[in-house]
Amino acid sequence: MMPIHEKIRLIRQARGWTQEDVAEKLELSLNAYGEIERGNSDIRLSRLDQILDLFGVDLLELLGTTEKNVFNFTNSTGTQNNHNYPANGQIDLQTEIEKLQWMLQLKDKEIELRDEKIHHLSEVVDLLKAKDLS
Repeated sequence: MMPIHEKIRLIRQARGWTQEDVAEKLELSLNAYGEIERGNSDIRLSRLDQILDLFGVDLLELLGTTEKNVFNFTNSTGTQNNHNYPANGQIDLQTEIEKLQWMLQLKDKEIELRDEKIHHLSEVVDLLKAKDLS
């Protein structure tokens, strides 16, 4: 399965956009966006949502992206084309399973990040309570 950062790069290139173009549209530094495309930065759901909006694709389309079907995101005029599935309407079940597994992994990562944040905030509250008692 192709990593998400590679899929993002492929779609950007298919659109004919530079990293600078996308970074500017996302209001990120070039370095920060480059880190996303290199896979050196975990993508939060909110950032992924911004990227999807910018590219004009939904999550399932992005997850189904391969080097072979990236052309489906642009037609000859460079505008969006949503014909991501085979002409006969058959959906590759293995691809769908991979999409769902990736979505679950993304959800689990987001839950893990929220749990860490709650833990850190609880520590701050405990420290503040201890300070007030002294």
